[in-house]
Amino acid sequence: MTLDEFRATLRTAAPPAGLSRPLEALWRIANDEWDAAHRLVQSGAGAEGAWVHAHLHRIEGDRSNAAYWYRRAGKPLSEAPLDEEWAAIAGALLAARQ
Repeated sequence: MTLDEFRATLRTAAPPAGLSRPLEALWRIANDEWDAAHRLVQSGAGAEGAWVHAHLHRIEGDRSNAAYWYRRAGKPLSEAPLDEEWAAIAGALLAARQ
């Protein structure tokens, strides 16, 4: 699935079947389902989940908690606009699936 195809699913009532937990969390972030997204990546989703978890805490405005999750993901603290970071994470996770 490409990033454009993934974005097209954002207009559906539910995320597509077969998404990883981090990708489903990104789908839920884009649909204003912060709590559901957070539950998906709160534990056990590896480095990809930690990256999405960091993004969630940036959305929340909790930079210190976000910094912790960026370190767990092995990523630098992002300064990009939130929508650009969302797209970068989604693109990277989708590319890793192929």
